[in-house]
Amino acid sequence: MEKTVKAARSIGAHLRTWRKMLSLPVLVVAERARVSRSTVQRLEAGDLGVSIGSVLAVAAGLGILDSIVDSTDPMNTDFGRAQLANRLPQRVRVV
Repeated sequence: MEKTVKAARSIGAHLRTWRKMLSLPVLVVAERARVSRSTVQRLEAGDLGVSIGSVLAVAAGLGILDSIVDSTDPMNTDFGRAQLANRLPQRVRVV
């Protein structure tokens, strides 16, 4: 299975689990996210056609938007921090 399809299905399943843990019906999440009920259902099914805006809106409706933003921050990885450290100047001079 293509990695992108597998990732979309995993993210959809995770969002569905969050929704259920919060005891929220699909309609309530859709209203909070200002998307249609079918958009939430398609997202939870792993449909790659759902826009990134809808994904983020649903995450916000579930209260997990900050977690998604943080998970893509390169400074939250060893690699990102190492790259930054390699690019810092050794000395800072007054101009």
